[in-house]
Amino acid sequence: MNKREDGIGRRITRFARVSSGLAGVAARGAARSLGGTRAVSARNAEDLTRVLGNLRGPVMKVAQFIATVPGVLPPDVAAPLLTLQTSAPPMGASFVRRRMEAELGKGWEKKFKSFDREAAAAASLGQVHRAVAKDGTRLACKLQYPAMEAAVDADVRQLKTALMLQRGFDGTIDTREIGAEIAARLEEELDYAREAAHMKLYAIMLKDREDIAVPEPVASLSTKRLLTMTWLDGRPIVEFENAALATRNAISTALFKAWWRPFARYGVIHGDPHLGNYAVRADGGINLLDYGCIRTFRPDFVAGVIGLYRALQKKDEKLAAKSYEAWGFKKPTPEMVKVLNMWAGFIFDPLLDDRVRVVDNGVPAAEYGIRQANDVHAKLKAMGGVRPPREFVFMDRAAIGLGGALMRLGAELNFHKLFEEEIADFDVDALAKRQRAAFKQAGVPLPA
Repeated sequence: MNKREDGIGRRITRFARVSSGLAGVAARGAARSLGGTRAVSARNAEDLTRVLGNLRGPVMKVAQFIATVPGVLPPDVAAPLLTLQTSAPPMGASFVRRRMEAELGKGWEKKFKSFDREAAAAASLGQVHRAVAKDGTRLACKLQYPAMEAAVDADVRQLKTALMLQRGFDGTIDTREIGAEIAARLEEELDYAREAAHMKLYAIMLKDREDIAVPEPVASLSTKRLLTMTWLDGRPIVEFENAALATRNAISTALFKAWWRPFARYGVIHGDPHLGNYAVRADGGINLLDYGCIRTFRPDFVAGVIGLYRALQKKDEKLAAKSYEAWGFKKPTPEMVKVLNMWAGFIFDPLLDDRVRVVDNGVPAAEYGIRQANDVHAKLKAMGGVRPPREFVFMDRAAIGLGGALMRLGAELNFHKLFEEEIADFDVDALAKRQRAAFKQAGVPLPA
């Protein structure tokens, strides 16, 4: 069997695994429907999260992204998907030996002082192993699972098919750009050399924040499918949900800065800000642990986001329309601006409110944004629908993810003040200059 045939076979196998899992969920849903309950329900969504969480690869992330798009899924189905994380067990020692030899060659173990073949953590695309370098530096080695290209290809194909079917049932949200954006970012996540460059970029962007640590990639022990970096000690953020308020606020401030500072000053966001991507250090600072899902933007897009914030402050619909055009919305009408402002108002609400507060003002974490999204969907449907630009996808997903993380911690902060600190003296030309310099230093391509 040649390489191309093998790739096709892997894609077919992947398609069958995902489809069979989803078919089981659908069958159970159909049985419930015959019993007098809805086929698509919160209970069915719990089945779906279990199926997707036990599949390696990006299908889990695809489900999360779709759950944030207004109106595509019923609220009680979307809510469980937003908290979905992988639960697939790590691959065993024989896999580790074969994959490490494929990446670093025979005798790979001699390149380390020690290497733990038992995984310290498992994620959707790979698993992490502890190691020690020859000079005694503690390391984390992220090793990609086999056949992930085929997994991404199969999952993207299923995503595009699902979105095409969705448009046939309900064309309120034209999801073609959404599908293209998710596909592009998932393909990037397979390239660990790109992730290493993003890691360097974050070290540059956050160099003045002592409360935020970024690991350092080790080029001599890394490849496109193996990323070796310095090990950062820390405890999971979920262990601090019941900590003293001052502790939770300090962690939340670092999270807020780690997300908004790169965007406001360099046009960069972390597109997957769930709690598993962070750890809390002994001194109360945080570690940023994953750089696979990074989205970069042109400076004029950043200006559009900040312009929209100012437009909402001033209730200036003309400025809002101009800002939506910078986002990529095509010729937004006054009617569309009013509806889009409903969603933007929800996203920006904590930033517009100049007082100490919690993010959600009492909304349960599992419902965060879902009700507002579906209200927006209903109004967009009445006016004939909309085609969100590609840039919308990760801004939307990341804003909801960051808000959800801050809610889990119960942070009580003046988010308005924190945001104003990041956009003070904003200048699009200055951002462009900083972006060019930082991207060149880190080896990251400039956004098109």
